[in-house]
Amino acid sequence: MRAVDIIARKRDGQTLTTEEIGFFVNGYVRGEIPDYQAAAWLMAVVLRGMDARETADLTLAMATSGRTLSLRSVAPVVADKHSSGGVGDKTTLVVAPLVAAAGLPVGKMSGRGLGFTGGTLDKLESIPGFEVSLSVDRFIAQVARCGVAISGQTAELAPADGLFYELRNATATVPSIPLIASSIMSKKLAAGADVIVLDVKVGRGAFMKDLGSARRLAELMVDVGRRAGRRVVAVLASMDQPLGYAVGNSLEVAEAVEALRGRGPADLRAHCVVLAAHMLLLGGCARDLSGARELARETLRSGRALARLREMVECQGGDPRVVDDPWAVLPRAPIVVPVAAPREGYVAGLDAEKVGLATLLLGAGRERKGAPIDHRVGVVLHKKVGDRVRPGEPLFTVHAADEASLHRATEEVLAAYSWSGYPVRRPRLVRGVIGAEAAISSE
Repeated sequence: MRAVDIIARKRDGQTLTTEEIGFFVNGYVRGEIPDYQAAAWLMAVVLRGMDARETADLTLAMATSGRTLSLRSVAPVVADKHSSGGVGDKTTLVVAPLVAAAGLPVGKMSGRGLGFTGGTLDKLESIPGFEVSLSVDRFIAQVARCGVAISGQTAELAPADGLFYELRNATATVPSIPLIASSIMSKKLAAGADVIVLDVKVGRGAFMKDLGSARRLAELMVDVGRRAGRRVVAVLASMDQPLGYAVGNSLEVAEAVEALRGRGPADLRAHCVVLAAHMLLLGGCARDLSGARELARETLRSGRALARLREMVECQGGDPRVVDDPWAVLPRAPIVVPVAAPREGYVAGLDAEKVGLATLLLGAGRERKGAPIDHRVGVVLHKKVGDRVRPGEPLFTVHAADEASLHRATEEVLAAYSWSGYPVRRPRLVRGVIGAEAAISSE
């Protein structure tokens, strides 16, 4: 078997065998297949595509290219979730302790943000002392000890994904649904979770801009997970406007704490309950989605979810006072300026991508992998789609490190708003569910 023949077969639109895909993935990881051939193969996949079986084979080959975890020694069922990225998306900080407190252990490998979408690890590193780089053994031990762990992706798990991902970024081969699906799911399968809920964002502030593309990605990932013997559901969620009010690392941690207190933005709380309910149902903690939703809400009301966040923070070396008084420990920006509404009316639109780009200008995100970020800065929105606004009312507040970035970000966020003179309906957050409970309403 030769790499050049596999490249040619895919170039010509042929379907690759399981053996050919495994040969190519393992050969690249071992260094036997050079970057230039891997790049040619990736481009052939982008142009010719892959069917569901090929995508599943690619995912499994990548997942087994390194160490694969078994969490059966921890609990009979362990859950995980994944978000495809978005602006103001701090759901993991709420959902992971919530689900764990409701009785289903959660072991999650997370990533850092790139561009205007924030990363869970960056948010958690706002908490003084919080360790995001857990060894595999410590990760497993923490799931066993406190029922929840969130860690960075170790190089031991799915190394093929890390190699292909870097090459895709350098060769313009990122926009391929089979490659995106296999990248996401290979890490999820390698990390050992039995239950996986996928939060697939769609809209202006998401990688998938239209519902059709998001649905195809979700369906493919669910199919791959099921072929691998996992219980998987994908929730299609709107990302036309930011989720919640806070966008920026420390700001989002504080908002997540509020959500765990049963307060904070209604859209954030509602979406976290939806995701948690699907995880609890798949994990066997409830008989139906309605019961799972009520279990999630009761866990929030009782304070158990907030207590579990404290336990996780302590287990990972962070300052637990963040749960009692976030701003006693979280870093704060030196410049905090509220911006008044320029006109009267109703908010008709709030472009999530523009808000995300504003926080990038402030330093809350990174434009290249490994670049430093400022955990202090960001934007807190006061008005979103459907809200009535009067002239002079606070529209949003900018948290900045300097005057120059303050002014640039202010202009960007103002440009994100569009207006109507008439009442505007608040947008629906959940656009669909792919999986076992797809026919049951999630709102």
